[in-house]
Amino acid sequence: MPETGTPHILPQAPWFTWPDLHQLDPVLGLAAVMLIAVVAASALHRLFKLPRLAGYMLVGLFASPMGMGLLQPADLDGWKPIIDLAIAALVFELGSRLRPRWLIDNPWLAASCVLEGLLAALAVGAALVALGAPLLSAVLAAMVAASTSPVIAMATVHELRPRGQVGERLLMMCALNSMLAMLALKLWPLLSLAGQGTLANDALTWVASALFVVCGSFLLGLLCGWVLDRAARLSQQRASAPVLQIALVMLAATLASNLGLSPLLTLLVAGMTARALMGHRLTVEPYLGSAGAALTVLLFISLGVLFDFDGAREVWPWVLALVGARLLGKGLGVALLARPSGLGWRQALGLTLALQPMGSLAVLLVAHNFHWAEQLPGFDAGVMQALLVAGALMQLSGPLWLNLGLRRVAGECREEMPRVA
Repeated sequence: MPETGTPHILPQAPWFTWPDLHQLDPVLGLAAVMLIAVVAASALHRLFKLPRLAGYMLVGLFASPMGMGLLQPADLDGWKPIIDLAIAALVFELGSRLRPRWLIDNPWLAASCVLEGLLAALAVGAALVALGAPLLSAVLAAMVAASTSPVIAMATVHELRPRGQVGERLLMMCALNSMLAMLALKLWPLLSLAGQGTLANDALTWVASALFVVCGSFLLGLLCGWVLDRAARLSQQRASAPVLQIALVMLAATLASNLGLSPLLTLLVAGMTARALMGHRLTVEPYLGSAGAALTVLLFISLGVLFDFDGAREVWPWVLALVGARLLGKGLGVALLARPSGLGWRQALGLTLALQPMGSLAVLLVAHNFHWAEQLPGFDAGVMQALLVAGALMQLSGPLWLNLGLRRVAGECREEMPRVA
């Protein structure tokens, strides 16, 4: 029999719940987060001198399932073409700022670009293997970890506006080690078959595929750069330049993806070709104009939403080893050839710090969606998680590393002038 005299108290609903934005219209939800991100990033920059890019990523992190759960990674699937466009715009602009002739005039600089990536990869691979990581997975993680994010570097350069060779070397090294990381990911299917009887046939197939990717991407980049030059001559309107550049970026990235080529290499070559053909006529505005600036805000919010810290407790020794070995390897690579390449010790330290934001661009451009693990079969899950956690940490703190290296140590950035009321 039910007890009498005891009132039945119904559970009360909480007085406030966060809106479930991912069940609303995805455009509305993400637009609301973008509005919050712009305001919050400006406030954090004004109050705590936090770089705005870090503010955007923090808002994305708070809106992710790890924070308030306002957005889910699946909500970004429909936005991936736009996010890819934001990445492509920054990569094209990076290519337009590179000076390949500099590597010929200063061969020690070319050697330094290779050495810093190689020593970082060796240090990270050795550290992971020493902690028990599988050899092949450690090798691939080391190759990816050796790259510096050109997206974070290029966007931070817009914000800091450095004037000096440390900033120029940073962009050159970002481009080169990102291309090497991209090739490493293309190499993974071959490495994962090591020890199997079909390796010889697969190796021949991979070599042919790699040559097709490299040569095809290079030729497509040359063609796209030439097309931009011709289109600009026919248009002869300065106001139409950002429109032409965005159209070219979309064309180059789409063609490269559909043809199985590398969008990264294609866009870098297209930017360098356009600069060589157009010279001072190529005026690449930061973020390729106002529309590109909005895309960049969306990109960094998405990075915050995609940051993955799950399982960090289990792989934290690998994460610490990866970050520490990477810092040591890059620092040693820069320092060994600093003097022969014309770099002072303070500048070398600033460049080492600026190179710390780890690049996930290679993974983003190779993967067909945001589920990275599905694109790298055979990659050890623990090493993958350590790589993602370390990458998230280094990207989230990336603007701080760049601010420290370029502004505080190298002294290449002008301080912001106070506003007069």
